[in-house]
Amino acid sequence: MRLWIDLANSPHVPFFRALTNRFQSMGHEVEITAREFAETIPLARAAGMLPETIGRHGGRELSAKAGSLLTRAVALSRWARTRKFDLALSHNSYSQILAARLLRLSSVTLMDYEFQPANHLAFRFASRVIVPESFPEERLRRYGAARSKVRRYRGTKEDVYLAAFEPDQLFGEQLCKFGISADNVLVLMRPPAHEALYHRFHNTLFDEALSKLLTIENLKVMLLPRTEGQRATYQSRAHQNLVIPSIPMDGPNLIAASDLVISAGGTINREAAALGVPVASIYAGRWAAVDEQLIREGRLRRIVTADDLDHLRVQKKSSVNPRRSNSVLNEVTNLILN
Repeated sequence: MRLWIDLANSPHVPFFRALTNRFQSMGHEVEITAREFAETIPLARAAGMLPETIGRHGGRELSAKAGSLLTRAVALSRWARTRKFDLALSHNSYSQILAARLLRLSSVTLMDYEFQPANHLAFRFASRVIVPESFPEERLRRYGAARSKVRRYRGTKEDVYLAAFEPDQLFGEQLCKFGISADNVLVLMRPPAHEALYHRFHNTLFDEALSKLLTIENLKVMLLPRTEGQRATYQSRAHQNLVIPSIPMDGPNLIAASDLVISAGGTINREAAALGVPVASIYAGRWAAVDEQLIREGRLRRIVTADDLDHLRVQKKSSVNPRRSNSVLNEVTNLILN
């Protein structure tokens, strides 16, 4: 088969890197497009995916998002028209789903967050919808996903590419270049996705947590901004214990080297949970069912108030307990192709 993968955001890169490797090992041809947003393009290139860059993020305003979505859908359909693809594949790339519909091309979308408003578009227009087992049936119906097109897999999307992960023993040398030693307590932080459609509210807890952590002796915070605006904001808070890398970092190795992960998003939290690293979510929106499951498993902690921050244990981690859901990659591959 000739497969077309579209990368709409940074977290899609490792997920589809693992799937691309599997598809190609099975004899399928893969071509990749990507949207210019966050670190999607540099991460994809670093992973050897060499995508065709088409379109960019529309910004925070809803009208701009809609215009960008439609403009990119047209550009993608023009690019794909003569390439004779058998299947379009994405993690809710709305523009690709619309482009595939214009081209009468079968499309598969994967999704793991049931409160994303744009699921209304993706689930109605995609040919097949693949979600985790924990994804609520009621939300699928609300978004117009016919039962006949829905497929489910066990685990999380992060298990697809992290189940067999082994840390690079030399990664500590990269951290040393940022002034981070093996003796430091390393806290990895990721700010809220302020420009996302599902994040239309203000979250002050993240900045409170950052200020608190920077007062702790022998602790280093590596902060990964989502946008250049965030980078400028946090760089203005110059502090000897705050590190903001200027280049994309190897996410799994960075998480594995951390003693604690605190994020106001979802993917990096679930990556930490998959790798068995202590992780706390400071997300202020409606929680996904996959994250609620990780809380029940004791792999994720919820931070809701300043009091929760005061009770957060910040120390060198003693050990890790990775999930090792090795069957998820095979399961998702089969759901996509069959």
